[in-house]
Amino acid sequence: MRLTVAQALVRFLANQWTERDGVEQRLVAGCLGIFGHGNVAGIGQALAEQGAGTAGALPYYLARNEQAMVHTAVGYARARNRLSTFACTTSIGPGATNLVTGAALATINRIPVLLLPGDVFATRVATPVLQELEDPRSYDVTVNDALRPVCRFFDRINRPEQLPSALLAAMRVLTDPAETGAVTLALPQDVQAEAYDWPVELFRRRVWHVARPVPEPAALARAVELLRGSRRPLIVAGGGVIYSEASESLAAFAAGHGIPVAETQAGKGAVPYDHPRAVGGVGHTGTAAANALAREADLVIGVGTRYSDFTTASRTLFGPAAFLNVNVTAFDAAKHSGETLVADAREALRALDPGDWSADPGWTARAAELTHDWQEQVSLLTTGDTLTQPVVLGMLNEVARPADVVVNAAGSIPGDLHKLWRATGPGTYHVEYGYSCMGYEIAGGLGVKLADPEREVFVLVGDGSYLMMAQEIVTAVQEGVKLVVVLVDNHGFASIGGLSESVGARRLGTAYRMRGPSGELDGALLPVDLAANAASLGADVLRADGPESLRVALTKARESARTTVVHVETVPGPGPDTTAWWDVPVAEVSDLPEARQARLGYEQAKRAQHPYL
Repeated sequence: MRLTVAQALVRFLANQWTERDGVEQRLVAGCLGIFGHGNVAGIGQALAEQGAGTAGALPYYLARNEQAMVHTAVGYARARNRLSTFACTTSIGPGATNLVTGAALATINRIPVLLLPGDVFATRVATPVLQELEDPRSYDVTVNDALRPVCRFFDRINRPEQLPSALLAAMRVLTDPAETGAVTLALPQDVQAEAYDWPVELFRRRVWHVARPVPEPAALARAVELLRGSRRPLIVAGGGVIYSEASESLAAFAAGHGIPVAETQAGKGAVPYDHPRAVGGVGHTGTAAANALAREADLVIGVGTRYSDFTTASRTLFGPAAFLNVNVTAFDAAKHSGETLVADAREALRALDPGDWSADPGWTARAAELTHDWQEQVSLLTTGDTLTQPVVLGMLNEVARPADVVVNAAGSIPGDLHKLWRATGPGTYHVEYGYSCMGYEIAGGLGVKLADPEREVFVLVGDGSYLMMAQEIVTAVQEGVKLVVVLVDNHGFASIGGLSESVGARRLGTAYRMRGPSGELDGALLPVDLAANAASLGADVLRADGPESLRVALTKARESARTTVVHVETVPGPGPDTTAWWDVPVAEVSDLPEARQARLGYEQAKRAQHPYL
């Protein structure tokens, strides 16, 4: 079959499927793209042959920013439990390098995305071409090589004959739950347009079976023995619980053996907030209940977590506990010198049977008491007549229905959400906190909505993140994809402002203010109208200036059929306490007295840090 490389690529991707538990779905649900001279005559032409309609085998979606299109693909893939994703195509040059941040986010979060950046001429007959990096050390280096360290697989297709093996390798990585992340196939623009006689077998319908590895028997026996010797175990549920669809198994395991369940940011919603063993978020942004139990536990059972510094409070949170790590990825399972079960989370939980053993009844009762007390604090913090951020979250939680999804990524909102949000189940809480990338929110929310159009998606975004990347509102409007964007405006970077003050940096560069007469950024608030900006991008806009108007606006936005931005200005107010430390180094010497004082506190906190060996 004679096709160009780009035409063969498009035809191949349209015939790739995944299967798990007997359910099949497209591996590549569509292609997000922005065209330039590096891909318009290749992939652009190949996609044009099928048209831009969503009924095509590989639907095309016009994005507004290359980084944002990767975020959209990540949001989609995460909402599909990593069984389906999007391809992202760009031109060579700035379009390609804009992918780097998105690729890092995908790989850090273990989420599959396929990147198809254009590249310079493989033949080099016109070199240097527009936007080509000339490296005097080698002619085979291009800007796309910047993607190598942030991808799980990278290849450059310099000849048509190389395409089949590269495609099969790319699909292997995208469908491997232990090895997945960003995958890049760099495509020189002349090669994209080159014709070749392809074997028809390349384009057959291909089903990639996503494995559920089971625990090795000897490792399982050791895990059962460790569990049976525990009196105060604590489960830390990570994103792997949700991706493996192990929530029911986890809920039954915890209930049956009296084990409290704490959750990471990626794992929040693994069990419903009102499950009798749920104790909420754990770590630096965790609840007082979960963190108290973490300090007292004698066994930490990590299920599908990579133990980030926020989860472990920079390795100061867990007391003299042993670790039992259940993870499909051996790299994560081996952390903290724990006993390891390298297996699918659902299969491991089903196999981990300690018989009639249960945690100490006093431990189970203490967990329930601490959680009850914490939930009372949540109710107090999320209600009131003043629009603090916790009150905004509480009102949104009230308006949202059980199947609705909340999306966020950066700023002070993730910490408040992790503590205060009452997640009703897996997939309802979508906070990107592996890279905590400002600007992820709207683009990621678009991907979540594309993954399940029947669910309402509430995107929570601060003014700082909004100003970094709001363009995909235009994509949502163009596609008729309805989002509710709750734009929380506090005139600056609230999270980093607080952190800056705590380390003696005097909130420098964290407030959106004019430069004052003194030459400092301490003048009047910036005359920026973000609500008007959102309206200019095609969204409906509702402004809320008090609790009741916010409730009305959120309800109206939820009922609307169009993308709607609810703009709300928040004021400082009481929020949930941070009951665990986070390691942010403080200047060892300084002329500022607050920095010197912060250093003393830092050195004191460091003494509690240990290697979990």
